[in-house]
Amino acid sequence: MNETNHQFQGTDGYIINDDLMLTANIAIQMHKPLLVKGEPGTGKTALAEAIAKALGKELIIWSIKSTTKAQDGLYQYDVVKRLYDSELGNEGVDDIKRYIKMGKIGEAFCADEQCVLLIDEIDKADLEFPNDLLWELDRMEFYIPETDETIKAKHAPIVIITSNAEKELPDAFLRRCAFHFIEFPDEKLMRDIVLAHYPDIEDELMNQVLDAFFYVREYFELKKKPSTSELLDWIGALKLSGIPTDNLRSDLPLLSFLVKKDEDLAEVKQSTGGLRGGLR
Repeated sequence: MNETNHQFQGTDGYIINDDLMLTANIAIQMHKPLLVKGEPGTGKTALAEAIAKALGKELIIWSIKSTTKAQDGLYQYDVVKRLYDSELGNEGVDDIKRYIKMGKIGEAFCADEQCVLLIDEIDKADLEFPNDLLWELDRMEFYIPETDETIKAKHAPIVIITSNAEKELPDAFLRRCAFHFIEFPDEKLMRDIVLAHYPDIEDELMNQVLDAFFYVREYFELKKKPSTSELLDWIGALKLSGIPTDNLRSDLPLLSFLVKKDEDLAEVKQSTGGLRGGLR
């Protein structure tokens, strides 16, 4: 299993603070899964993408749903197809390996070079899901009883696990992970993030959008506060619209790019006396 010698320092499109950068690099060197928590839109998924890009490695994404089982990430045995082939008299039915398909963890273990494995939104699965992965992630191997075969990682993947903190994760799982909580960017860091995406943004527009953005986040009790990605979309929409941006906090034009829930829009609309939208 090869170790990663390069240090992750962020990318042009992913601005990272020193604490997260240090934690990520230590987790990589220790071959520990890095569990990152934070509210939606704080860059958890983008962190794995940035690490893969910066280190020149393949990114394998396992997006977790409420119905996902740990077994899905290891391998799947297509017994139905085998029975179907048997009924049709197709050749090769006795070769069970033909009906074994690797899941995302299996793909990462079998990769010829070290890759980045993102287990995205682990808290969407049931409570037993994280514990069911402990052995495989600890040992970097799993057993396939149908073929009496043990799949061992050729190279220990860099494992990034994200959680929106919708439910608590088991203590045993937490003990085996490096952990970082991504705080929502303050205005200084957000300014750097905006500049990474809009390097030519005018100073006045930058000041106006940040003032309005943090006003909406902090003043209103919203069910879904606008995130970084929504701020970037809002800036793009404002630049395309031709709408005056000299008083964004009070006007809040094109607010639906920033606030995505109907009840939240209604609350802001009631407070601001109406929304102005549409392209001009």
